[in-house]
Amino acid sequence: MSLPACPQCGSEYTYEDGAMFVCPECAHEWSQVTATTEGEGERVIKDSNGVVLQNGDTVTVIKDLKLKGSSLVVKVGTKVKNIRLVDGDHDIDCKIDGIGAMSLKSEFVKKV
Repeated sequence: MSLPACPQCGSEYTYEDGAMFVCPECAHEWSQVTATTEGEGERVIKDSNGVVLQNGDTVTVIKDLKLKGSSLVVKVGTKVKNIRLVDGDHDIDCKIDGIGAMSLKSEFVKKV
């Protein structure tokens, strides 16, 4: 897999740091989600391990997630089936048994 060149200075020596790309020459940082595109400007959403997610995939939660305004918690290892990818800060819409419809961030799930 080749990493994209720095959009600021054009350097080819970029590297990954978590969910960000970093340029060692000009210290510019940018998000992998916005930098990685496929086809005609379509967003590519990746899980915590960098695997590309698609509509209908099954994922597992990798961290306890507290729900705002509720005492409910989505536990580590919770399997979520048939996800739907959407635009926005929380890029996964899904239904979790016992909790209902909710949105998740792709950085807190891994593909099964």
